[in-house]
Amino acid sequence: MSDILWQPSPERIRHTRMDQFRRFINHRHSLQLSDYPALHQWSIDQRPDFWQAIVAFFDVQFRSPPTAALIEGTEMPSAQWFPGATLNFAEHLLRRRDDHPAVVAISEDGQREQLTYAELAAHVAGLQQSLRAAGVGIGDRVAACMPNTWQTLVGMLATTSLGAIWSCSSPDFGTQGVIDRFGQIEPKVLITCAGYRYAGKSIDQSAKLNEILERLPSLQQLIIVPYARPEAQVGDYTTQARIALWDDFYLAGGEPEFVAVPFDHPLYILYSSGTTGVPKCIIHGTGGVLLTHLKEHGLHADLGREDCLFYYTTCGWMMWNWLVSVLALGATAVLYDGSPFHPGPERLIDLIDAEKISVFGTSPKFLATLEKAGLQPRLSHDLGSLKGLISTGSPLSPQSYDYVYREIKGELCLSSMSGGTDIVSCFVIGNPVLPVRRGEMQCKSLAMAIEVWDDQGRPLVGEKGELVCTRHFPAMPIGLWNDPQQTHLRASYFSQFPGVWAQGDYAEQRANGSLLIHGRSDAVLNPGGVRIGTAEIYRQVEKLPQVLESLAIGQRWQDDVRVVLFVRLDDGIELDEALQQQIRQVIRANTTPRHVPAKILAVTDIPRTISGKIVELAVRNVVHGEPVKNTDALANPQALEQFRSRAELDY
Repeated sequence: MSDILWQPSPERIRHTRMDQFRRFINHRHSLQLSDYPALHQWSIDQRPDFWQAIVAFFDVQFRSPPTAALIEGTEMPSAQWFPGATLNFAEHLLRRRDDHPAVVAISEDGQREQLTYAELAAHVAGLQQSLRAAGVGIGDRVAACMPNTWQTLVGMLATTSLGAIWSCSSPDFGTQGVIDRFGQIEPKVLITCAGYRYAGKSIDQSAKLNEILERLPSLQQLIIVPYARPEAQVGDYTTQARIALWDDFYLAGGEPEFVAVPFDHPLYILYSSGTTGVPKCIIHGTGGVLLTHLKEHGLHADLGREDCLFYYTTCGWMMWNWLVSVLALGATAVLYDGSPFHPGPERLIDLIDAEKISVFGTSPKFLATLEKAGLQPRLSHDLGSLKGLISTGSPLSPQSYDYVYREIKGELCLSSMSGGTDIVSCFVIGNPVLPVRRGEMQCKSLAMAIEVWDDQGRPLVGEKGELVCTRHFPAMPIGLWNDPQQTHLRASYFSQFPGVWAQGDYAEQRANGSLLIHGRSDAVLNPGGVRIGTAEIYRQVEKLPQVLESLAIGQRWQDDVRVVLFVRLDDGIELDEALQQQIRQVIRANTTPRHVPAKILAVTDIPRTISGKIVELAVRNVVHGEPVKNTDALANPQALEQFRSRAELDY
């Protein structure tokens, strides 16, 4: 059994919203649910009662009441949640009109802007009026190519207040990456920045934006935010659409109106990574996102009115949508735009004390970088406000668990989460009432019927298999764009096990209820017919101080598959025979001989998506001489070049 690194005290448990909710359920339904496993099982068995309780506990206001909580179909994905109910998403995020901070927006150059709930509502009201005057109504798409600023948040709230659909990418996407996304959904309005900042540099967007505008014939209104380019002018852009600068387009003030829409009305369009082809346009519903994020923020992250949530994300990643939903609890959202390491590696840690952040969200790569840099935040910072640290994007290594509790803070709930853009939420998540075990994700999310199955659909405990969800949940996407018969939706998520959601993660459930994610199923290695998750290898290799990061693929070789490992090494380190032997030894000692790579090669960079995930499939394609269909989905496509012709792989 893994080491327990943190255990909440009985007093801390009693003060969590998770435990308050458990007592609320017991009282509401005359039950005796004594702990989280009992609560989770009840939430699966009684999903209609559970979600009705979420509505009551968080005071969700329906304009029109539902006729039921759930009408099940014959099999997934056919189900209806809260049929007949109407509501507005933005209305729930803007329920307050007080001076409590709603959003703090910080850029890497130190500029800080704060809006209270009253000020945020006034900005939304002004932009809403201008969007309506521009012809935006129910079902229209408003797209944005924006940095993580308060203007982006105002744009989303004004759009969804009208019953229109919001879709966003970040300015570091290439031209084709933006077209591959927005070209499919045909937006009526585009909100974009004139430029953006990263790592101390200002990047002018004008030329790229004009290329994009040529290929968006549906556009009727372009709104330019002069971010990072205060000299931007309307005349810099060429399009048949109307053009206006942000400050000229609307006047903040007044009271926003909120259009009531059905529970399953489209709210967001998010996109798959697109590394294997044109991205899927994933449509998420209004009520499902609201209820699921209330559950995750309020219960699993233990956030409330006086808390402050930070997550390092761009607007092109689902974690931005997840972050801003914290407004529904009346809490404060901290937005950060720029490099997380500029001007130094302590940049984001400084924010914890400066903004009194309660829950800090980041990635495994960020934590590994802090450790490699020798940072000891527990000695250099106060961190008194910090009660939770959450990580997602890839599995968190056991070494990073050790680092957090050794060098950041001992009294802290560390939550490694796993979900995805597909559900704009989590399957596996943190929990303030459960212990944190080294290298393990704490628990299954409430009302998510998660299991790990073998290829025959049999549940596994203590063995690796496919992560599935066996029952419908409100955050399931309501469809894919231009897929009216749900053909592509079913092929994407229900083809492996008909009627059961397969997430595409290679996972393992422990007897204590915690879970491990061993990598993406489509990147699983298969030497000699034995399935190996890439994360199993990364956990071992990245223990070594010489290795900054690694990437493993399965190469077709002599009628079999062999494991090839690429490593990015610290400055001044060479991949000599001794280091190769050390890498092999640590893998063999902590896994199995099957995990030991046949080849180990040094690279100077490892390709990643714009949201920071390494792309094994793209490297595998390059090594096999196959095309990479969409390099615009990559943050550093040039990194693929060093894999393209590797003579070392020929023998």
